[in-house]
Amino acid sequence: MDMETTEGMKEYIGMVSQKNNWILNKDQVPLNDLINGLVDNKKYYGYQSCPCRLASGNRELDRDLICPCDYAPDDVKEFGACYCNLYLRLDFYETINAEFVNVPERRPFEKEKAVMDHFK
Repeated sequence: MDMETTEGMKEYIGMVSQKNNWILNKDQVPLNDLINGLVDNKKYYGYQSCPCRLASGNRELDRDLICPCDYAPDDVKEFGACYCNLYLRLDFYETINAEFVNVPERRPFEKEKAVMDHFK
């Protein structure tokens, strides 16, 4: 699958959601924006970093942000959605059914600071 294309990325996130027993956001506007962000990041950085967070371009530094990010499983379990609201809990539309869930940032401040320092 070519994850530098919209179709390839859709296939990838579909596989991720199935593997983790998640569903994808059914609202097509944010879903398409997130897919486009992942495709752009894959083309630009060489990996599909989270489109909702600042990536450094250093794969090792961004490893925790490669979609699905390291924080997604806990976010989906606790809040019903990942940070971007791309991946949702299976029962999301029956239980939460919100337009957007504000998920707190789990990424440690030190990692955020390292990304910012990378740009200096």
